[in-house]
Amino acid sequence: MFLYPALITALAMLLFAVVTQRVGAARARYKVAPPTVAGHPDFERYFRVQQNTVEQLVLFLPSLWLFAAYVSPEWAGAIGGVWLVGRVLYALGYYREAKKRMVGFIIGMATSGVLLLGALIGIGAQII
Repeated sequence: MFLYPALITALAMLLFAVVTQRVGAARARYKVAPPTVAGHPDFERYFRVQQNTVEQLVLFLPSLWLFAAYVSPEWAGAIGGVWLVGRVLYALGYYREAKKRMVGFIIGMATSGVLLLGALIGIGAQII
């Protein structure tokens, strides 16, 4: 059963909805009208959090589900939970100051890497 990967997927989508909403609020606060994506440096950090989250989801979600299918749904859920913590740390750090995003970024990339590598090993084991 894929309960844990499904939960992590739903939470990842919730995280994306929250960071997207925060961009909208930052637009109003810093008076950056659409379609402009530059202007006030504080707004730009909110926008980068949203954009980087989209970029990371493209790697994370397929890796999560492939790992769940070919290795372990429970471990996929656990590793995905660490990814979520990393993304929250990334966002909170970046909102404060750009250089404070690195811990969360590293956690997110490392967990995505583990999921992808594990998925490839699991798929390879099925082929052999």
